[in-house]
Amino acid sequence: MKNQVGIIELNRPERLNSLNRKMVSEILEALLAFESHEDIRVIVLTGNGKAFSAGADIEEMMGDNPISLELLDQFSDWDRLATIKKPIIGAVKGYVFGGGFELALACDLLIAAAGTEFSFPEVGLGVMPGAGGTQRLTKLVGRTKALEWLWTGKRISANTALNNGIINKIVASELLMEESMKLATILASQPPISLRLIKDSVNKAIDYSLHEGMQYERKNFYLLFGTEDQKEGMSAFVEKRKPNYQGK
Repeated sequence: MKNQVGIIELNRPERLNSLNRKMVSEILEALLAFESHEDIRVIVLTGNGKAFSAGADIEEMMGDNPISLELLDQFSDWDRLATIKKPIIGAVKGYVFGGGFELALACDLLIAAAGTEFSFPEVGLGVMPGAGGTQRLTKLVGRTKALEWLWTGKRISANTALNNGIINKIVASELLMEESMKLATILASQPPISLRLIKDSVNKAIDYSLHEGMQYERKNFYLLFGTEDQKEGMSAFVEKRKPNYQGK
């Protein structure tokens, strides 16, 4: 933890941080721990070594069948990633492939090192993304581009990812964590409940109609007027001083 920012680092560099089931479970445990930690306001997710993650551990999966996957409930931990209410910033570099790309897309904001490449190569293995890749990518870039990238498995450059709204920013590799921590520190200084309800409203906007989304937004707007941070923020504005948000 640093400056109210919790850092999670994928640490399997000898396998380019390929994701086995144990690792996904540990990522979820770390996220849930930070979610319940009162002093943590923002989470940064990154990878140790040359890659963020080169994807799923194929050796672990190659012997699976439909029944074993159903009994394992293969994607239950992945589904729980979407329940994290605090902001998650992905600091990605190198390869962001397959399951690693899905993990990156589960973050709220993405900062990529120059030279980073993204891809869904599953089609070349006779399968497809199963942890949200087809859904999240399509919602970000639209049907046509999503199909092109999913059907071909082609690599997407950081510049292409930026131009298509997949990532927020490209930085020099040596500045990746510094720039990610700068953004995280800015978010950590904001009122936590506001961040939480903004994330909640934006996530609903993806699935709701405009009218439904606006009604949902309005309820969250009203709810914030019951917080101490709303009183502090408006008082600080009127008094021309820096607010001190407590997350209450």
